[in-house]
Amino acid sequence: MDRFRVEVIQATPSPQQVIYAAMHQDYSEEFVWDVSQLPDEAKCGEIIIKQLLAGERGHYGPLEHPQITLACGFFPHSVMQQARTHRVSVSFDVQSARYTGLRVIEAAQAKRDLEDVFYLRPVGNYSDRQGKKYFYSPEQRQKDLDWCGEAARRYEQDMIAGMAEEHARGKLPFDYRQHFIVSFNVRSLMHFLDLRGKRDAQLEIQQLCELILPHFEAWVPAISTWYKSTRLGKARLAP
Repeated sequence: MDRFRVEVIQATPSPQQVIYAAMHQDYSEEFVWDVSQLPDEAKCGEIIIKQLLAGERGHYGPLEHPQITLACGFFPHSVMQQARTHRVSVSFDVQSARYTGLRVIEAAQAKRDLEDVFYLRPVGNYSDRQGKKYFYSPEQRQKDLDWCGEAARRYEQDMIAGMAEEHARGKLPFDYRQHFIVSFNVRSLMHFLDLRGKRDAQLEIQQLCELILPHFEAWVPAISTWYKSTRLGKARLAP
């Protein structure tokens, strides 16, 4: 999991002001564009918490205007499957195994670290969904890594023989790594964190949420502070 990365590509500037403007237009007689001066970003955050979010009023519509786009790197394919299961105004573009097989061949030829291409959980203690505990040993992990290497070599042989990428990839371990781009608005980001940041979510997608959270905090500080104190990790129904 030390390879997992989340970086901001672009985000709406002054997002709390944008939310305030949308909220203000709902009840203002004036055209909000003509308002001489909006409150500053921090003050807008305070007003949003007080008038939209405090007391679980459910007024989330104005939070849908600002957007943040994140580059997510080196996550296993299973994370992408889980991430795309629940979509509320979320957009994805995902590295395709139909067009990006060169990295597998480079791993087969020892030109690239196998663990840059395939994901295996770290050595350690785990439990299944029924709570049964087990230890993933260094010896078992090495066997699994060797199997990944063999799969990469089989992939290379298939490609040399002229097989199509989408055919050859069927022999690869399920959790090959993928990079993806994802865009959220403020509301959909909280929805995603509600669903995938809770403690019974799978380990790797929890890690994704943990890496997203600092960017959320830096982008909308007042809203993220409210979210962390009222919703984060509590598995509440998503807004």
